[in-house]
Amino acid sequence: MEHNNDFKYDLKLGQEGENIIAQLLSDSTIEVKLDFLAHKTDNIFIEYESRGKLSGIATTESKFWFYIILKENTPREEKDITIENVEDILFFKVDKLKDICREWLMFNEGKKGGDSNTSLGCCIPRRLL
Repeated sequence: MEHNNDFKYDLKLGQEGENIIAQLLSDSTIEVKLDFLAHKTDNIFIEYESRGKLSGIATTESKFWFYIILKENTPREEKDITIENVEDILFFKVDKLKDICREWLMFNEGKKGGDSNTSLGCCIPRRLL
């Protein structure tokens, strides 16, 4: 692509990007995960098993995966979580995230996590994503 200093051209490209996101949110299946600890651990936890059964990334039918890292002291009451509580949002195509998890598990063991540590998942440093 050739360099262009025309704001109208850049605006049009930005609007095309906005259209892609709008289409994704309206026409695609998405999965959204909230993480209350990643701000502290700097790791993200991608569950693939819970209570001895495949779950999470292993069974999702979604095409896209949003991973929301919440700020420290975010209330755990669902009605109290707002955009102001968001520290970061990671976004993946599910197929790509599955590849990342498979590769991670080739060199690392699954970690316990989730509700009451009843799940297994990939605990991946955020900086690697």
